[in-house]
Amino acid sequence: MRQTSPHRKSVLSVSCIAHMAQDGLSSAIFVLLPVLAQAFGLTYAQVGLMKGLNNASQAILEFGSGWFAERFGEVRLLAFGVVLTGAGYLCLTLAPGIFLIAACLILIGAGTAFHHAPSSSLIANGYPQDKRSSALGFYNATGDVGKLVFTGCFSLGVGAGLAWYQVSFLFGLSALLAAGGIAFVGSSLMGRADAGSPERTKAVGSGTATGWGILNWRSFGALLAVTSIDTVAQTGLFVFTAFLMLAKGLPLSIAAGATVILLAGGVFGKAGCGYLADRMGAHRAFVLIQVLTAVGLVAIIIVPAWFAMILLFPLGAVAQGSTSITYGFAAGLIHPQRMARGYALLYSTGTLGAAAGPLAFGWVADAAGIEAAIISMAVIVLVSIAPMMFLPAHPERVETIV
Repeated sequence: MRQTSPHRKSVLSVSCIAHMAQDGLSSAIFVLLPVLAQAFGLTYAQVGLMKGLNNASQAILEFGSGWFAERFGEVRLLAFGVVLTGAGYLCLTLAPGIFLIAACLILIGAGTAFHHAPSSSLIANGYPQDKRSSALGFYNATGDVGKLVFTGCFSLGVGAGLAWYQVSFLFGLSALLAAGGIAFVGSSLMGRADAGSPERTKAVGSGTATGWGILNWRSFGALLAVTSIDTVAQTGLFVFTAFLMLAKGLPLSIAAGATVILLAGGVFGKAGCGYLADRMGAHRAFVLIQVLTAVGLVAIIIVPAWFAMILLFPLGAVAQGSTSITYGFAAGLIHPQRMARGYALLYSTGTLGAAAGPLAFGWVADAAGIEAAIISMAVIVLVSIAPMMFLPAHPERVETIV
């Protein structure tokens, strides 16, 4: 029996509210870091360490988020995660020094660990195969809207004269409101064993889900490699692009907007690259956009500062658009009964890459300059092409290999 449209709308609404809030609050750290760096005299490596700690706490807890979702329910976990993130931002307003600020960033990372896997599981199990891609695409786009809204509000708030801790307080309150919205909209989904759909109980392969529920570990391992390498470069780009603009002579109020422009490009890039993959195939599309990303990274080093700011929009589109291709493989490689666990494994490995990237690029920037760090990102982007070649063209047709 197919689920009613209102149920699917509730699934998508809850997931999108959580995604918009969590991705926005997580990405706001990118524009917060240059302000903290100037206020506390941080080196590039210290900036990378701060973001690395934030991502590390997310990755560690994200690894078990699928299990938590199965035990407590996806909706409850989504609301809890947003509350935790909001608490981190509220505590950040009271932090007097850099060590307590780092602790608050760790708390924020812990909160953001509890949304990708539960949301992806809800949607993947709540929609049939012919509607799943469009639902996941809309879900991904709302995350980018959240990134754009929160980073834009931070930049505008600081530009208007607000202190960073005042903006942080407002972000904390908005998170608590979002958690209330999730609990209200998702109240009808709480406690349901089939919060996703009957797809969760369908037989796949032998009909029994075991362990992580991965149907083909060779293909899934290649997917983990692709997403991890790609995330290393993406996170480095978001952390250090503003610092590159500062090095080019732009004032902080303008340079901080570089991250906002990158994220704005990502809103269009994720939808466009998904369409591109449908038209020319996932492998060709991925190779094309990774090459364009590498070229764009080199270009923003060479061209003058204001022209580089203009190039950030298309660079953001291709740099983030790759995820529309790679994460689309996941649903076809995971048993429906273990969808939350499979996505948790996928996202947590990517987040580990996000934790390592800023620290590594920070060391490169301190040792050889910010330009050298950007060049190293371009090299990493091209490296991600190799494991992509090991992925099947049609993940839903892979042989089951447990």
